[in-house]
Amino acid sequence: MIGQRALDDPRNALVKEFVRLVSELDANYFVFENVKGITVGKHATFLQELIETFNALGYEVLMPWRVLNAVWYGVPQSRERLFLMGCKAGRELPSYPLAKYRAAGSDATFSELPEGPSCRDALGDLPDAERYSTLNLHDAVRAKWGDPSQYAAMLHGVVRDGRDFSYRREYDQSLLTSSLRTEHSEISRRRFRETGQGSVEPISRFFRLPADGVSNTLRAGTDSARGAFTSPRPIHYEFARCITVREMARLHSFPDWFRFHQTKWHGARQIGNAVPPLMARAVAGQIIAALGFRPVKPRQIIELGDPDFLQLDMGEAASMFGIENPIGQRDRKGQTKRRQWDDRQPQVLSI
Repeated sequence: MIGQRALDDPRNALVKEFVRLVSELDANYFVFENVKGITVGKHATFLQELIETFNALGYEVLMPWRVLNAVWYGVPQSRERLFLMGCKAGRELPSYPLAKYRAAGSDATFSELPEGPSCRDALGDLPDAERYSTLNLHDAVRAKWGDPSQYAAMLHGVVRDGRDFSYRREYDQSLLTSSLRTEHSEISRRRFRETGQGSVEPISRFFRLPADGVSNTLRAGTDSARGAFTSPRPIHYEFARCITVREMARLHSFPDWFRFHQTKWHGARQIGNAVPPLMARAVAGQIIAALGFRPVKPRQIIELGDPDFLQLDMGEAASMFGIENPIGQRDRKGQTKRRQWDDRQPQVLSI
């Protein structure tokens, strides 16, 4: 069972909640995802305890656990994550999904597989945000789009993806969203221009995307208790600027209809904390196969929600839904005070 010392660590509170939900819902199957770091050092002990806890609850875990890379499933981003898959004892265990692609620009791994999409494939058709002054204050504008790659056309909804069984969304395909601009000093822009593709700018430590390669891992940044810092966004391979939230979303395989909070900090965190949709689909497909279920594309078309919700700050959102502000209050030194959370309100931290 999960040791008490491990559970006392607030970073593991959400894991405890996950186990509780699987048990109380009496789920037939479950998928657990976390950062690769949980497999090494002291975290490895916690991982083993987690597996033993599932076993004690009557679940069989597919072993050995696997670290999967998003590039293997058509995502133009090198992103390694731990996955645990399990089912009730006696049911058919799923399998971890096999790699379908190798990283663009590399033939070192799975060289017999076709090359996946590159950063250029992901971003090449997107309008340059710096051509639109509206994006200085707003995160959306009607824009002129370029010719999409097959990958980009799929995310934009121009071509049909036979493996997509989600509901279709009704949205304005001419609208460029989640693209609030970032103001850089000319000194920073000069450093960005002088940084070669696939290299790290030495002062900011920002990575410059390789046009014909893949992105580095897009991260969420630190939580409020540790300063609420945003992780550095990569530098665009063509332009001397950091990429926008929409460009991050493309590198993460989010469809273009999916919108994020208009604040760059929140939008970038939403993406950095998310499992890339194409990677998630590959894993979910294995559960579907184990169930023996044949999915069918729904005919219903769903309209998007109210975009005004994307403008709410944390206090406004907490007030609307009648909950306590999860960010907490700041002391006089500008530092966030830690809140004490009970079992019903685990602190949302990355581990």
